[in-house]
Amino acid sequence: MEARTVSARPVEDSRPPDRGERAARGSVRPDVALLPKAHLHLHFTGSMRHATLVELAATHGVHLPDALVEDWPPRLHATDERGWFRFQRLYDIARSVLQTPDDLRRLLRETAEDEAAEGSGWLEIQVDPSGYAAKFGGLTPTVELVLDAARDAGAATGVGIGVVIAANRTRHPLDAKTLARLAVRYAGDGVVGFGLSNDERRGRAYDFEGAFRIAARGGLLSVPHGGELLGPGSVRECVETLRADRIGHGVRAVEDPGLLDRIVDRDVALEVCPASNVGLGVAETAADVPVRRLFEAGATIALGADDPLLFGARLARQYELVRGEHGFSDAELAELARQSIRASAAPDDIRRRLLSGVDAWLTTP
Repeated sequence: MEARTVSARPVEDSRPPDRGERAARGSVRPDVALLPKAHLHLHFTGSMRHATLVELAATHGVHLPDALVEDWPPRLHATDERGWFRFQRLYDIARSVLQTPDDLRRLLRETAEDEAAEGSGWLEIQVDPSGYAAKFGGLTPTVELVLDAARDAGAATGVGIGVVIAANRTRHPLDAKTLARLAVRYAGDGVVGFGLSNDERRGRAYDFEGAFRIAARGGLLSVPHGGELLGPGSVRECVETLRADRIGHGVRAVEDPGLLDRIVDRDVALEVCPASNVGLGVAETAADVPVRRLFEAGATIALGADDPLLFGARLARQYELVRGEHGFSDAELAELARQSIRASAAPDDIRRRLLSGVDAWLTTP
């Protein structure tokens, strides 16, 4: 796909009319923020509130570039290596403001509060503990801190939280095996999946098969990224080699009908993130993200926000984009919510409660 320089702002500029505008037109539709749903694609640092980033930076003396202050949300494109480097640099700067255990606890509590406000009753947040280990005493203490903070945040907000431990595909596969073993140690104690993130062009999924085999033996979901910056071949490796239960993004699967059929047959869920696809230049506009094509092909879709800190849009906004740009009916939005819940690792009681809530959303005036 040709690289484009695309601003994250047009996503916000093209949003559907708000509730007041719709009411004035006599066509009020149910508020998507009240639709019960699961959020399955959210990165740890990227979930931070912008105001919290600015405040913590001032507290810890971290200088933030204009792109994270006056010019926020930043103008991004990452379909070329230079653009991805800038995106990653901004992410690393944002992560550097998280310097104390209380900072991590605050991030998770505020994230859970935001999820609750947007109808998310179950969150799976993805973290690579390697990026925090130097500040928090090593890999194991970092994971235990995140899990403890997640339990506290869930108890305070009523949002169930599972943690996905993610390997970085730009690092050595042996590092991924170390993380997979660590993740398995906490399976059943808050860790629900094992992922693979960062630039697809710098690490093939094939190289990480051993780590994913360890995670699968430990009962964890396989949730690698694929089919975002690279085409269907990247998705195919995730499906065939890593035995993915879900794929982060995966939108490029539409370029290979046979692969898409296989995804549907295996019920591999795709974590589609419309705002981030536009922000990184994967799609020129939200209307170009192939949500409708994937949905009508029978694919299971879980809408996600990816990194709201860098794209300026949280979970409910993804549903608004699908409603406004792809013409999804309320019944279709409800089905997307159901698919997100069914594709999650949520306990059965949470699943039942959320699915019942989806039905109620559809029938409430």
